[in-house]
Amino acid sequence: MAANAEHDPRCIDEQALLDGFLKLGTPEGYRAEFIEGEVVVSPPPGGDHEGILSVITWQVARRSSGRMDFSGNKGLELVCGDKCTKNHLVPDGVFAPHDLGLFWGAPVWMPSDGVAMVVEVISAKPEMDRWIKRHCYAKAAIPLYLLADRMEKTVCLFSGPDREAEDYREDIRLSFGKTTDIPEPFGFTLETSEFQ
Repeated sequence: MAANAEHDPRCIDEQALLDGFLKLGTPEGYRAEFIEGEVVVSPPPGGDHEGILSVITWQVARRSSGRMDFSGNKGLELVCGDKCTKNHLVPDGVFAPHDLGLFWGAPVWMPSDGVAMVVEVISAKPEMDRWIKRHCYAKAAIPLYLLADRMEKTVCLFSGPDREAEDYREDIRLSFGKTTDIPEPFGFTLETSEFQ
């Protein structure tokens, strides 16, 4: 909790909810997240969702200018300014430079420091990925957010996080089938022709 929020009843209520969330038993295959004071439970992803994530992961592994480590469904504890509680998000994919060794010995809910890019593939809750998670990632200063929107058949790459504006300064949007450059530390062109 923020020091100035120590006695704020709203912050105490949010901390109690967060404490309960951290003890939550989620059914196997499901994932639970604590986003902006709400507990969000999502079902296991379908095949098309995982197919897109697989294509992205394969391209990052083989085309990036430097070696990247990957974790699917890694819990991130996001520090978001002076909020009472921290957001606990589980991106579909998390990439970090290999030389940082972020995933080795990391706790279940890992800080986002050093994460180079998070990836979400929209499935059941589109507004969560399009808006709420995007603002959470920007507030946590994660450099790149790649969003594959299966409903609109678009890919969005958000960059230049601005904590004060709680958003990214830049975004590139393209239709499935087009290409986009993923900047350093990745430094390659993402092909989306296999996305469906």
